[in-house]
Amino acid sequence: MKKLLLYLIIILLPATAKCWGFWAHKKINHVAVFTLPKDMVGFYKSNIDFITEHAVDPDKRRYSDPKEAPKHYIDLDHYGHFPYDTLPHRWRDAVARFTEVSLYAYGTVPWQINLVYMNLVKAFKDKDSSRILRLSADIGHYMADACVPLHTSSNYDGQFTNQKGLHAFWESRIPELYGNDYNYFVGKAALVESPLQLAWSIVLASNTCLDSVFNFEKKITESFSEDQKYSFAQKGKKTVRDYSESFSKAYSDMLDGQVERRLRQAIKAVGSLWYSAWVEAGQPKLKKIVNKSISDEEIKKTNQEEKDYQNGTWKGRSEE
Repeated sequence: MKKLLLYLIIILLPATAKCWGFWAHKKINHVAVFTLPKDMVGFYKSNIDFITEHAVDPDKRRYSDPKEAPKHYIDLDHYGHFPYDTLPHRWRDAVARFTEVSLYAYGTVPWQINLVYMNLVKAFKDKDSSRILRLSADIGHYMADACVPLHTSSNYDGQFTNQKGLHAFWESRIPELYGNDYNYFVGKAALVESPLQLAWSIVLASNTCLDSVFNFEKKITESFSEDQKYSFAQKGKKTVRDYSESFSKAYSDMLDGQVERRLRQAIKAVGSLWYSAWVEAGQPKLKKIVNKSISDEEIKKTNQEEKDYQNGTWKGRSEE
């Protein structure tokens, strides 16, 4: 009981980092639960708090694990022009052409999604509730990141086009301001024939949104003065400069629902990956899965990740 209490304290500590915004990552995992079929939804609903809270674990790991950052993005422009024909979709083929070192240098998110998916299938086969929940939360995060246009570009924060701060603006500020009004009815999870190809199709679709992401922000900036574009807000004990609500609304309106569409795509894809992993594992009876107790090792690992996160020592490149 003491272990469980400690673990809950750790995972419920205040979160302030961005990257789809912690709010959006949690929303995606939470809503994805309701896309599942009746034979799955009971298990996931009974663990929905865990699935929701742990949607942000991969971002927290970026404060302790220097190998974590590349799992969240892929700089497609490094490989030429859309549709990036020089880049093989299978990991083995991509390594043969570009080497592992190069692939990790420019991001691996589609392959990371496929890897976590395969591990999730095994967790279902083993009827290991702890791993099922942890991997379900993780794959939700990585798939959500793949749905963000700026996770597919080396100009991921507008740093090369005098638009620094664009990353958090698109994926955090906009959904946090307007996300409560989005339509989250995305239908039921669908069977995915190839998780790897789904990941690639979503990454490529995200990449096609980049022109709007960059050009619309530039266009609106032309009609706003500096003091109109930004405002100051109280966040916790800090006063921070952020994009003003008027500028944010103008940008959101010009994007014409782009952020909402990518968020909806994430929800449907996450639910579909959970469902497909369960089917591939032979559709085990989730009602008979007994929740395993949290190990000392898992508590220690989570505790250390939380400490590193709270200390703010980010490993790898930062979008902020």
